[in-house]
Formats: sequence, structure tokens, C-alpha cells
Amino acid sequence: CDCAPAVAHHFAPSRQHPPPAFYHPQSLSQKQQRCVIDKMAIIKSGKVVIILAGRHAGKKAVVIKNVEDGNADDKRFSHCLVAGIARGPRKVTRGMSKKKVEKRSRTMKPFVKYINVRHVFPTRYQVDMDLKKVVDEADLVGDKKVEVKKKLKKIFEDRYLNQKQITSEKKAAGSSYFFQKLRF
Repeated sequence: CDCAPAVAHHFAPSRQHPPPAFYHPQSLSQKQQRCVIDKMAIIKSGKVVIILAGRHAGKKAVVIKNVEDGNADDKRFSHCLVAGIARGPRKVTRGMSKKKVEKRSRTMKPFVKYINVRHVFPTRYQVDMDLKKVVDEADLVGDKKVEVKKKLKKIFEDRYLNQKQITSEKKAAGSSYFFQKLRF
């Protein structure tokens, strides 16, 4: 859709065109508000997304929680809590032993963060990993975040090694897509 704000104004401000308000939904045009609402309807818990901006740009993540209108505190924009893979598992071939496969899957490094909805690209894939129990919003500060990442790493490793045990064909496709390296 053509709801993206005019970025050219951001780089070359003029008196005729004020810089667009990127974050607050009430300051957007109706067309832009519709696009944000459409995107929010797509981004739900369990959806596999691709991060578009920031340190983890180009990495895949799973949406844990979605906040549509933002909260009154520091994030007044639509955002979501995501958990993803900063460093994926190493390449595995058929000839490798089970022990070697497990060792190569231990290289996974997870990340957890809040991210603006405009900086994620939803895919068609869903994953049925239950991450809400592991990632509590209160635990995302200080040393507790390290513990959350360790638990996430264990969940991701278990799912990666036991992909064949997933019963639903749709969820199996989402899981295999989530662990593949993004080719671009």
C-alpha cells in the first residue's frame, strides 16, 4: 500500500511540508492509519516475522505479544514483543552423527526485544512454540533477561532438533522456515 510516509521530507525539510509524524496513530492520515490497522491484524502471537531495522535487521523472530495503540509510558506507537534468532544453527548434513548435529545446534543465540510494528515484515508462517510462559515482561530488565535468553535458547534447540515430531503440516512448515537462514 502507499501508506509509507514521505521519507524525502525527512531528509530535505521545507517550510511547505512539515516532517511526518512517524509514531503516533492520531497524527497519521486516514490512509496511513488503515495500513497500520491492516498490518496489526496480521501480526499476532506465534507469527514468524522478519526484522527490517536495527541491530537484528534481516533476522527472523516470533511475535510473543502485540500492543496495538501503544502504552502511555515510553512507547506511544504500535509495537510488539518478539523473540528471535540472532545467530542460527550451523549447517548440518545427512552424514553427520547425532552427537555432532546436537553440538552444531548449540550455536544458536536468541534475542528478545520490543520493536515498532513498522520495522517488522510479517510472513505467512506460524509457529506453535509457547513463548509467553518463558518471556515475562517484568523479566526483560537486567540480569533476568539473561535467564530468559537461556530458557529461549533451550526451547529453540529442542524445537530445532525435534522438528519431525510436529504433527500439523502448517506448523512444521513454519518451524522449518524459522530455522532456515534468510537468503538475501
